[in-house]
Amino acid sequence: MTVKVNDSCIGCGACESICDAVFSIDGVAQVDESAVADNMDCVKEAAEACPVSAIEIE
Repeated sequence: MTVKVNDSCIGCGACESICDAVFSIDGVAQVDESAVADNMDCVKEAAEACPVSAIEIE
């Protein structure tokens, strides 16, 4: 699976607070692709919590 953050990201930090192993905020959310596979539960939770639906899981 791949995880992308689209252009609607507002950098609120919700994803990082839920899944800091994968997401970090540097203006907008950044994804550590090497950590995605081991953290899919919290990635999905972060995607659901994103207020602007910026996290795309493919």
